[in-house]
Amino acid sequence: MRHVKTLEAISLTDSWLTIGVFDGVHRGHQAIIRRLVEGARRAGAPAVVLTFHPHPEVVLKGLRQPFYLTLPEERAALLGALGVDVVVTQEFTRELASRPGEAFLRQLKRHLGFTHLWVGYDFAMGRARDMDTERLRALQDKYAYHLKVLHPVAVNGETISSSKIRTWLRNGEVEQAHRGLGRPYALKGEVVPGDGRGRQIGIPTANVRPPEEQLVPARGVYACRVRVGASLYRAATNIGVRPTFDGASSPLQTVEAHILDFHGDLYGEEIEVQFLRRLRDERRFAGIQDLLGQIHQDIRLVREVVPL
Repeated sequence: MRHVKTLEAISLTDSWLTIGVFDGVHRGHQAIIRRLVEGARRAGAPAVVLTFHPHPEVVLKGLRQPFYLTLPEERAALLGALGVDVVVTQEFTRELASRPGEAFLRQLKRHLGFTHLWVGYDFAMGRARDMDTERLRALQDKYAYHLKVLHPVAVNGETISSSKIRTWLRNGEVEQAHRGLGRPYALKGEVVPGDGRGRQIGIPTANVRPPEEQLVPARGVYACRVRVGASLYRAATNIGVRPTFDGASSPLQTVEAHILDFHGDLYGEEIEVQFLRRLRDERRFAGIQDLLGQIHQDIRLVREVVPL
């Protein structure tokens, strides 16, 4: 799979193209991409995905909170694993949004040479969203492509969307997110020094710094898998403000994973935390012994419910 960051870096002919953000590359996206790849393979043509970063809603609506399910490199890797030949992650700007849709269509045709174009039923691009599916259909002969308009894909009777998965994660419903994504939701981040409180009470934790732009699940304690290099471990992971130590009003949220059966120094290493099940709310305990008792219950449950 080839991943480029601008249309100007590529020149193709006879490609099969789909356009969208594809944040999360969830099961609905996967079904569409597999069909596109199958068609392109039969035609002996490259399968191409054009996606955007930042997300148009971030640019146009000024969103500032952590938002993304996947960042560009992970998104491209997931698309590549589905058989996509080329991923173009085009920078989305207000200038791009203000261009006439047909001008952008000409640019796409010039660089990607597409003969098949797949878009969602509610697709629109360009200034004032002037290039919608009706307009794209009218321009097929002029620009020599076949248009396929896609409707949402239902998985087990439920329509999956990136916004729905974000809502599940903000509610701590990581099992729902897992079903929608077809894989556990994951945060990758560097292990950074904390204050050592976990080690002091015999429960050392890896303090993970996730990407600032990526959505973090709701506060609480989770049963997780953690990938360290090529190895997988079970983990009890706390997302929150550690109210027993720091008080419930602390503004500093942490992601701390107690990795079971791991011994070693992870500072400076990147690890991946995969969220499988929410065990409980984060809460304040009367004292350290009460906290320790609950943590050991959490660990026993993690051993029961997390496969490796």
